[in-house]
Amino acid sequence: MSLHVILMGVQGAGKGLQAKLIEEHFGIPQVSTGDLFRAMRTRSDDLARKVQDIMTSGKLVDDDTTNAIVVDRLAQPDAQNGVILDGYPRNRVQAAFLESHLAEKGAGVNAVLLLELDLYTAFKRAFGRVTDADGGSYNYYYNADGVNFTWIADDSDCFPPRLEATLSEAGSMLKRRPDDASADAIIQRIDTFLETTRPLISHFQSSGKVLKINADQSIDAVWSDIRSALESL
Repeated sequence: MSLHVILMGVQGAGKGLQAKLIEEHFGIPQVSTGDLFRAMRTRSDDLARKVQDIMTSGKLVDDDTTNAIVVDRLAQPDAQNGVILDGYPRNRVQAAFLESHLAEKGAGVNAVLLLELDLYTAFKRAFGRVTDADGGSYNYYYNADGVNFTWIADDSDCFPPRLEATLSEAGSMLKRRPDDASADAIIQRIDTFLETTRPLISHFQSSGKVLKINADQSIDAVWSDIRSALESL
């Protein structure tokens, strides 16, 4: 039996980390539309050229093209036993197409994992997070042990203070995603999640495929809940 999982959750819910754990445990790849779009820049086939032209023009990739990209990815050998879909589908049109495509292959969406997290916590997780060179994650609000956090005032007073972080022992500078440094950008991402996810939840909920996971727990606890939910299918 194949396993096709759709992963949903607001920023800061831990989707990326949990997707890697699902990937390792169940042996199915994570498929992110963002990664797929970026990969098209290195290809020279007709589909890739079409995507390149759309992105160069500054337009959003339309549903038909997005669906074609996903179908192309699902046809690859490592995806024959299923995938973890992250960032797709984004609307009811894409969801209906995905279900139809999988049905033609004798498969279907097995589960929609909704990592639930209150929006205030989601904001703090995004705004306060920094990473080291090895991918280790720290947070100004939740995981500051071994890290020196400093707010640096802008000399001109034209911009808000910026957050800098260094490892206490090594002294190495930690990185912060540029879009995490903007409170407005974080709020816009939360708004986009609410606008696009609510209709999809109701779409899949009617078939009983939505599995709600409390994301306001430790990483291990969230993973335990996800593993149990998927293994019970």
